Amino acid sequence: AGMTGSSCGVPSIREGRATSRDSRLARVRALCLALPEAAERMSHGEPTWFAGKRTFVMFAIDHHSDGRVAFWCAAAPGVQDLLAHSDPTHYFVPPYVGYRGWVGVRVDLSDVDWDQATLLITDAYRQVAPKRLLALLSGITPNT
Repeated sequence: AGMTGSSCGVPSIREGRATSRDSRLARVRALCLALPEAAERMSHGEPTWFAGKRTFVMFAIDHHSDGRVAFWCAAAPGVQDLLAHSDPTHYFVPPYVGYRGWVGVRVDLSDVDWDQATLLITDAYRQVAPKRLLALLSGITPNT
């Protein structure tokens, strides 16, 4: 008899949702790691992605029992306000980083807009990446 309701020793937020959560995490991970030299490390107990030394996306599974599976990402000024007010079902102001303009994006809903998620993740990277990595993103090699 094995453990039920867990993946890698981490309990699922609800029985039967672990597979969905894992596939959403895999999709966010693929989007983040497709960016130049992006790195994944655990931070505050959750998968987190870095451009250079700066965080651009954090995954959040049922953070403080909020019932959401989401990612939090850096965003340009005004984006958080626009998304959180125009579509509060899918977007929210995340704790801790919300004051810096970050956006929370729910990925546990059946109608996730993955094209929009891709744009938000790429833009988050642009917000924090050093110039050298930004040059790689745009396909221009920096002068050495």
